[in-house]
Amino acid sequence: MTVVADTSVILNLCFLKQQDLLSSLFGAVHAPYHVEAEFQRLAASDRRFLGLMFPEFILRAEPLTTSHPWAHSPALHSGEIAALSLALELKADLVLMDEAAGRAVATSLQLSTMGLLGILLKAQQQGLIPAITPFLERLQHQARFWIAPSLRQAVLRAAGEVA
Repeated sequence: MTVVADTSVILNLCFLKQQDLLSSLFGAVHAPYHVEAEFQRLAASDRRFLGLMFPEFILRAEPLTTSHPWAHSPALHSGEIAALSLALELKADLVLMDEAAGRAVATSLQLSTMGLLGILLKAQQQGLIPAITPFLERLQHQARFWIAPSLRQAVLRAAGEVA
């Protein structure tokens, strides 16, 4: 399975100290150098992420081009553009991305996506983590990660943590 990740998923899994879920669930994970640079910038400047280290096991690669018609959307950040470009070039089976605009472009490009909550749910279902609730609490209250109440409820229901 070929998997490409954007910054948010990697950054927030590192914040939760759960970055190893990526290799446990997907094996090899690719990320553009631009994603690593964005991660490092946030780990050096944002108090929430100070000192976090980009995981060594993530395979870094640079897309050959980021000059696509969709890449000019003001809704996309450079890390998302690089990740989507790399995913197209690698013919990725899955793109790990949280941002709605990036996921919408991925869908239009016929790329499958999964966000942080999907990763946590998959990890819980495979017995890699015991529960999702503590992670959602930390994400929302400490990392200021926004989760729509209806999405939170749906994920917790799927995890069997609410009725």
